[in-house]
Amino acid sequence: MHRVGQFVSHLTARVTPDDEATAHRILPATAWPLFDGMPAADRRHGLDVVRRLLERGIDDRELLAAALVHDAAKGRRLRLWHRVSGVVLARLAPRLLARLASPDEESGGRAWWIFLHHAGLSAEAAREAGLSGRAAGFINGAVAAGDENLAAALHAADEAS
Repeated sequence: MHRVGQFVSHLTARVTPDDEATAHRILPATAWPLFDGMPAADRRHGLDVVRRLLERGIDDRELLAAALVHDAAKGRRLRLWHRVSGVVLARLAPRLLARLASPDEESGGRAWWIFLHHAGLSAEAAREAGLSGRAAGFINGAVAAGDENLAAALHAADEAS
């Protein structure tokens, strides 16, 4: 049922000017284009993850920045059907998903490759946009000792949103 809610949220996602202002307060100005260029559903999702973290009393600025752009690499290349199918395949047929995935544009498997590797790609985009290595680590799961609880909170908020 949770995934159905995510599907509906994706279809109905809206980002208000107040939402954008919140994101811009959290992110360095160099990262605004990264966030602003994301599809509305991904921006809404990032904002929802931030809200969940703040509701738990977690206000670490680098973690919140990571939450906003953790899906940046999905971009417009991953259509809704890729996202839904990817979740199903990852759960039921992960080897098939891995076989479909290819970084090569010509193969037709690029979207599946992005689906599987979006965390690392998003972390790289975040670094290129001026976020810290620590923020990038929250995105790709490569956190320093002492940040494991924050990383777990990000993961939980992501899964719940």
